[in-house]
Amino acid sequence: MEPLDRRHLPHKTGVYIMCDAGGEILYIGKALDLAKRVANYFNPNKEDLKNQSLVPLIRRIDYVLCESEREALLLERRLINEHQPFFNVMWKDGKTYPYIKVTLGEDYPRIFTTRHKVRDGGAYFGPFPKVSPIRALLRYLWKQRLFPLRPCRWEFSEAKPLDKRKITSCLYYHTGECPAPCAGKISKGAYRDIAERAVLFFKGQYDDLRAEFERDMKAASKEMDYERAAQLRDNVAALSQMGERVRVRAVEADQVGGHTARTQMVTDLQKALMLSTPPVHIECFDISHFQGHQTVASMVCFSGGKPNRDHYRKFKIRDTAGIDDFKSMHEAVYRRYKRLKSEKAALPDLILIDGGKGQLGAAQEALKELELKVPMASLAKRIEEVFVPGRSESILLRLDDPALRLLQQLRDEAHRFGVAYHRLLRDKHLFEE
Repeated sequence: MEPLDRRHLPHKTGVYIMCDAGGEILYIGKALDLAKRVANYFNPNKEDLKNQSLVPLIRRIDYVLCESEREALLLERRLINEHQPFFNVMWKDGKTYPYIKVTLGEDYPRIFTTRHKVRDGGAYFGPFPKVSPIRALLRYLWKQRLFPLRPCRWEFSEAKPLDKRKITSCLYYHTGECPAPCAGKISKGAYRDIAERAVLFFKGQYDDLRAEFERDMKAASKEMDYERAAQLRDNVAALSQMGERVRVRAVEADQVGGHTARTQMVTDLQKALMLSTPPVHIECFDISHFQGHQTVASMVCFSGGKPNRDHYRKFKIRDTAGIDDFKSMHEAVYRRYKRLKSEKAALPDLILIDGGKGQLGAAQEALKELELKVPMASLAKRIEEVFVPGRSESILLRLDDPALRLLQQLRDEAHRFGVAYHRLLRDKHLFEE
């Protein structure tokens, strides 16, 4: 098999799904950087039995983008459990990921990390991709006496008190670092309150503590106390890991076909237009008017092959009178990216224009005036031909080509959004008259 072209995978966090010629899933994995991780499998210098057996069978790699490393971890686990890929099962190493557990099922709860989640009445938080910052945070919280729950592993209860010899031999009891419920130094109710506060904390009520960590970290850095600054930095990182957004319900295992189909469309479009990077973020423009009146422009955005409505924009065309789609397109594109440039915001991977060479040329000129470089293309509806800058001949894709389907979805959505806005303005104008 030829080495994998890393340009067809984004440098983003997600889950990759390796399939054979028949579409059977061979292996599922997660990565902070999909392109780098998958490229490692095709490294000829890597002598690995798993790679030597797996790589010759791979014919397609799908991927699902995720918001965070934690979301990728949860999705990976769900998909493996659902599909049981041969190579995941064959090389299963028993690796599990850590949870934070508050043992609410005990009379006198404890907090610790565990890799086993069972139904025992305890409160579990996680899983987390990295265990070391979580453990360090737990140690810090305990030392600061925010949640001074007992650190011992002794099993005791109201009905079954702890042996007094074990109590008197406990270092934490003598130093006062433990509230010592075993010795009756704190009531069961008061101790339980500490455990309940810990549960609320791990459910996400820690913004004040994060702000305190960041404030102290800056102060420690100014005082050149770099060891303490590093500890506080790690604490902030641990809180961030705990608070990572997880959208697992939006990517159910039985919907993987739809998600991988969308990512396949993105990959196919990259190949069709010969782009250097996958067009994960695409913005599409359309012009709508009625005999030159109430001219508007619409811009829709697709992320990972699906609509991202939070990024939709609409424009009243102000500087162009009458019917002039070229000038209208120039105005809309110029206004959109002038603003992004002033805000130093991320630019799209591809700009799609509804129209032919004229509309594409007008959009190109707008970017040139702004001294911006973004890949562009246009889709002319007459025979669904694709134009790209610097190429005199149009690109004619098969009608069943996933890349063309993606362009059509963008164009049709931009048209729908633009027409709806135009009708709104037209109806408002007629009402005012």
